[in-house]
Amino acid sequence: MTITITAFERSPDRGRGLARDMRVRWALEEVGLPYDVRLVSFKEMKEPAHLALQPFGQIPTLEDGDLALFESGAIVFYIAEGRSGLLPQENKAQARAVAWMFAALNTVEPPIFDRSLATILERDQPWYEHRLSALEDTIRVRLASLSRHLGASDWLDGPFSAGDLLMVTVLRRLHGSGILEEYPNLTAYVARGEARPAYRRAFDAQLAVATAASAG
Repeated sequence: MTITITAFERSPDRGRGLARDMRVRWALEEVGLPYDVRLVSFKEMKEPAHLALQPFGQIPTLEDGDLALFESGAIVFYIAEGRSGLLPQENKAQARAVAWMFAALNTVEPPIFDRSLATILERDQPWYEHRLSALEDTIRVRLASLSRHLGASDWLDGPFSAGDLLMVTVLRRLHGSGILEEYPNLTAYVARGEARPAYRRAFDAQLAVATAASAG
């Protein structure tokens, strides 16, 4: 059976590739797995059929036969495990790649995502400037550490891995903020990820959905 994933019928990012189904699309493209996409509306995300797949009413989900998964990191790991392209075969190298997957989602992403939400939801609040400054300070601490580790390397730990895939999708949310550009090696790192053929295929696929939605 072909894998089926869910994505926004009308994504809030308007085709910029920031919604988390982008990670899953990219992973599937990297390992060469065909997949179908079921588009869901915001209303459908809160209905029983979708909640049976994703208890928190979010996207993405993945269905593969009788397996249903939620959480983008878990889905990317499932796609990567046992297939060539996203995880090293050697046990210790694989463990390090998984550690970078966790780092992307647990250490680097939270303040970046919170900053995105704050700029949308809290801009009119009296605490906005203070909160934004605090979040950006935290982001810079994380990026400085990441930049030191990456150095002049192309990827975080040897060949491109699922850790890089998730980290690039996290850092892309900083486009337009001016923060990422303070770290030239991270800017180049994100550009390398975006230049991968599998990334371009995934991006174009989700952009096509956004374009169709805006035209409809």
